[in-house]
Formats: sequence, structure tokens, C-alpha cells
Amino acid sequence: MVTIDADFDAERLAGGHIYFMNTQKLGTDKLLTQKGGDKRTHSIWETLTKTAQAVPDRFYVVIDEAHRGMRGGKAAEKARTILQRFLLGSPEDGLCRMPQVIGVSATPSRFEELLLSGTTHTVHKVYIEAEAVRESGLLKDRILIHYPDAASRAEMTLLAEAAHRWQTIEKGWSAYCRNQDEEIVWPILVIQVEDGSDKTLTRTNLSTSLATLESAIGRRLREGEVAHTFNDSGDLDVDGRRVRRIEASRIEEERNIGVVLFKMSLSTGWDCPRAEVMMSFRRARDHTYIAQLLGRMVRTPLARRVEADAALNDVHLFLPHYDRATVESVIEDLRNVEDVPPSETGTSRELVTLYRREGLEEVFKALGELVTYRVNAVRRQSALRRLMGLGRGLTHDRIDEDAQGTVKTRIVEQMTAEVQRLRDAGTLEERAKQITGIDLKTIAVGHGTGVAEDEGEYSIEAASADIDRHFEQAGRRLGNGLHMDYWRYRSETGGDRDADAVKVEAVVLAQDHAGMKRLEAFAEGQFDTLYAQHKRDIGKLKEQRRQHFQRLRLATSVPQTIPWVLPETIDFRRSPTAPEYAKHLFLEDDGKFRADLGTWEQGVLREELADSSVIGWLRNLDRKPWSLEIPYEEAGNVKPMFPDLLVVRRDAKGFLCDILEPHDPSLKDNAAKAVGLAKFAERHWTLFDRIQLIRKQQGADGVERYFRLDVGNDAVRKQVLAVTTNSRLDQVFDAEAVVR
Repeated sequence: MVTIDADFDAERLAGGHIYFMNTQKLGTDKLLTQKGGDKRTHSIWETLTKTAQAVPDRFYVVIDEAHRGMRGGKAAEKARTILQRFLLGSPEDGLCRMPQVIGVSATPSRFEELLLSGTTHTVHKVYIEAEAVRESGLLKDRILIHYPDAASRAEMTLLAEAAHRWQTIEKGWSAYCRNQDEEIVWPILVIQVEDGSDKTLTRTNLSTSLATLESAIGRRLREGEVAHTFNDSGDLDVDGRRVRRIEASRIEEERNIGVVLFKMSLSTGWDCPRAEVMMSFRRARDHTYIAQLLGRMVRTPLARRVEADAALNDVHLFLPHYDRATVESVIEDLRNVEDVPPSETGTSRELVTLYRREGLEEVFKALGELVTYRVNAVRRQSALRRLMGLGRGLTHDRIDEDAQGTVKTRIVEQMTAEVQRLRDAGTLEERAKQITGIDLKTIAVGHGTGVAEDEGEYSIEAASADIDRHFEQAGRRLGNGLHMDYWRYRSETGGDRDADAVKVEAVVLAQDHAGMKRLEAFAEGQFDTLYAQHKRDIGKLKEQRRQHFQRLRLATSVPQTIPWVLPETIDFRRSPTAPEYAKHLFLEDDGKFRADLGTWEQGVLREELADSSVIGWLRNLDRKPWSLEIPYEEAGNVKPMFPDLLVVRRDAKGFLCDILEPHDPSLKDNAAKAVGLAKFAERHWTLFDRIQLIRKQQGADGVERYFRLDVGNDAVRKQVLAVTTNSRLDQVFDAEAVVR
């Protein structure tokens, strides 16, 4: 990786490198764009042009924030901005049109407009869904907005609360990072103050603000802990406390900074994953700018979601001068303003954190023995790549230091067996000739007559360079350098073998569909065996490494089970007036659980809680990292379902876990989900007790009750597994469903 600075001077960019270049260095008055003199032979425009002309198929220009500088629409036939020059070219600068450009943007319309109106590029669009961005873990899950019931002057009270939240998050990060052997994350509290006047730096009382902070955290602010970004001032002295001036771009790297004061200049050129709490003294008229600023605060410090503590996936915003109506404006901006990432947004009255209910340690231990699925959660990989990744991981984490070598040897031995199969079938030699020999024809054209006559055919041997090209293609198909491992193994064990002959064997195997299918099946089986052998040790790893193995496990077309791990805390959304329910497994910090349940869910839960053996239950949410997920198939596609309720009961032998899914019979996915539940029950009947599809309908006496079809029952399950239509499911339901 190379950063192009003002001194960079080269005829062409070298292959095998990634070059980083800030567009601010490309102005007409900058050294990079100038040619001549004692220090520069080539302008950057000439360097880019010569590179593009030399390797047009291997030179990629990636433009981040590609919508910026793209205004102009149909009138933009001539590049008026620096970024447009890459797309349109600039003859006066000696820059040709870049052959391959990747534009990255959350708001690509301007970029697309230029492409359609001003260039001859072929456009290939790749859309990333907002849900995929959230699930990646690169962004905070939620933005929580705290505000008073009515806009007030209680600003120092909210500042104290923001300081408490900052300190709570700091303690959370410290505990988590120490437990996970991660570098400690030091969160930042950013405070947006009001503008000043000719006589005052800011209308916000900085002395009172810092005193309030110290009172809230119970200590003096340390030297260098507070900084500001005011453009019109240097270091400040606030009642004996030094508040140093710092450039916004340097905040992230200064680990001793814990509090940052700013006005309106922080978002430009600033990206600080450590900024997790924000307090704004500004009035409601500034809501659009506040939304833009928050968009710069939602990157996760570790570039991944924290599973163990849901509170560390949140960003907090305190607004003392806002009320419900103006807060709604901020929320609306967060959903629509350019550059704001798609985190879940709401007020602190709606977005809450739930904690494990005390006294249920044995219950959570029992639930940890259960399994869940993750459907289409990870990009699919070949079984060979998954197996090689598993071997590497086991060796890296010292679970099995021989795993990487053993896996590689087994795969190469299987490749050897497949090549021998081709040899025994007589197809190896035939296919090898197509690679090593080139048939040529000669046609003689009579001078003056134009008559063409065949002069015969002959064969020549392929050059080593052509064989090497096929060999590299085989390597891309096999992955992980397996073609080279096979070449080395056969060269060492096959006696005095010709190097090209061994390469041709790997090429023929990689092109053989049946052989590759068997090799993939072999790798799939080896992966499952090796994973099962070491899954307990994998479960003991730190969170990041455990997630690595989980992704390998899930990167297949067939849904896979993983341990169902319920974290210490979970995030939850409910309305401010949601009713309370007893015995939930997770509670808010006031010891209560509130939720907005549907009518059927309320009715089913009422029946369950009337049973004295029920000791707890869980409202299972869709698509959370901790959700219980079950696969089902509809129209040939595998999809996930998330049963609404999980109930834990106690009997003489221990704990029983039930899966309850109240489901509207009018929905077209009824039969598919019922079969999915039945298949789940068939595979995991030893782990769960009741697995019920539930409907509210009239009984024989005309009274509406909740009828339950229990696929945990063997006889019922066999009937449901044979269901193919909703009407057939209705028949089974009418015959077998019972009331509690």
C-alpha cells in the first residue's frame, strides 16, 4: 500500500500495489499535477494515463464518496471537477479516460447521472441493501436520543446524564476488551456548544459545563482529557483547566482525549468511531446538521458488532432544547439525510437495553445447550476453501497445531485419487492433449488466382507459458494455492516427473465437473468431522475468533446449526406506554419487561403464564444476532423464520424449552413454515419439547380458543412433513390441534 504525496514521481504505477490519493492534492496549483523543473519528470496525470494505456484490464480507480463533485448533469460533457476528469478524461492535462472506475456512494444518483449523460463507460450497478450494512457489524446498531418532555433550560442536568452514560460505556468497553484480549477502547463524549459573538467565544458557559462534568464523574478532568476544535481560538484556560486546540482529523489517534468541545466544524474531515455520546446545547433549528454529525459517529470501534454487551453497539445523543416534535425532525433527518448510515434510530423511551434476569443462571446454562440456524447470513464459499480456512484457524488458535498441514495433505491426496480415476478411465491423456497440443491447419492461396487449397494439418506443443496460464486458472478454481501444493506433492512423490505434466494434471482435474463435485463432497465431509471434533474448544475462544469459525461454518448452501448463545444484554424496542409482562428472561434496568405484543401473542402468553411450571419466556425478535432462527423452504428458496415465543418450564428432570409460533392461517407461507418447524423438530427433538404452530379459531362449542398443532409429537410430525398445500395443513390442523 502506497500513499501518493507531493513528492511522488513515476512514469507508471507499479503492479501489485494499492495507491491512496487525496483529491485535495490534485488542484492545478499542486505539485503533483505539475511537470518540469528539477524535481519532477512526470505529472500525476501522465502517470495515470500511461498506466491505464499499459494495463487497461488490470488498473482500477476506486472513487470513494463518488457523488461529490458530480453536479452538472447533461451539461457535464467537459469535466469541471477533479473527480469528473477520471471519468471523462482531460486532454488539456494529458489525462485519458480511466478504463475501469468503481464509484462508492450511499447516494449515487449524481454519479449515475454523469455516467449516463457524459461518458461511454459500460455501467454495472451493485446495490448493497441497508440491512446488509447493519448486519455487517461495521456500524452501530442503534442511535438513542435523550430529551426532556418539553424543551427546557435543564441543559446541565442532561450534560450530567450524558457524562454518566459516557462513564458507563467506558467501563463497559474496559471490561469487554480485557476479557477479549483486545486493545482498550476509550470512548469520547462530544459536546456541541453554541456560537459566540464579537466579545465571547461561545454563549455556552464552558466553566459551568466542565464543573458539571467533573461533578458527574466524581473526579477532576485529567490534563489533556478535554480538547476543542474552535477555529477562532488556540488553547483555552477554563478556570485553571487547559483545553487544548486540536484538528478534528487527529481526535481518533489521540487516545488520552475523552471530551471534545466543538461548534459547527467537526463533521468535515472527521471520522471517530470512539465518539459514542454526544450532547448538544444548540436549539432545534439545527436538527439537520445534528443528523449529519451523528452520521459520522456510528462506525463501530472494533469494526464488528459486540455480541456480549448490546449496550456497546449504541450511540447516544442528548438534546436538552428539543421536545417530541423536534426530536421527530432529527429522526426523520437520520433516515433521509445524505451520508447518514442506516442504524436503527429512536428515543431512549423506545430503544432500551435488557439484562439477564437475576437468579436464572442455571436456566441460561441449559439454554446454552440448544442450537439455532443462520440462513443466508454469510457469503457462500466452496467446501475446499471452508476446509482450508478451518485448518488454518485451528492451527492459528493452537487448538490443533497440525490441522493446517493435515487438511492440506488430505485434500492433495484426494486430488491425486481423482487424477488417478481420470487416468484409469482413459480420459486424462485425451484431455491433456487438448492442453499440451495445438492443432494447426495450413491453407495455400494462389497468387493472382485467389484460389485457396488445404495444405494439410499438423500439431505443435503448447508453450510452457500457455500451460502456466491454464495452471493459474486451475489455481483460482481450487483456491488457497492448492494447485501449487498438488504440484509440489506430485513432483516429490512421483519420481522424475515433468513439471508441465504435473501442472496439466491439476488443470484437467479443475476442469472435470464430476471430479470437482466429488472433491467438494469430500471437503464438506472433512469440514463437518473436523468442526465437530473441535467445536467445544472453538466455543471457548474469544468473541472475534469464535465469530470467524462461525462464518466458516455458515458459508454453505445448506443451513447449518450453531450453538444458541444468549448474551448478557440484548437491545429491544418498545413503545413508551407498552404494557408489562412477568417472567421474561431479560429485564430493563428497573427490573421490569415491557413489550408491544400482538393480540394472539398476548393470549397465548396468558395461557402459558397460568402454568406454575413456567419459570421464564423470551420474546424472540427477527434477525437479531441472538435470535432463535429456523430454516424453511418456499418455492425452492431457503428462508429464515423466527418463532415469536420461547417458553422455559421446569419438571422433575430439569428444564424444558418450548417453541410457540402463533401464525395467521390466511398467510400463504403457512404450509412451508409448518414443514420447516416439523423438520426442525425431527432433527432436534432431543433438545426441545413442545414445538407448536398456533391458531385462534372456534371450537366445536362455538367459542374461540387457541388451538395448538404440536410437531414435537411424532404422530403429528409425520403428517405435517407430508403437507404440500395450505389446504392440506388446515385438514391436519383440524384433526390434530388441541387446546392447552
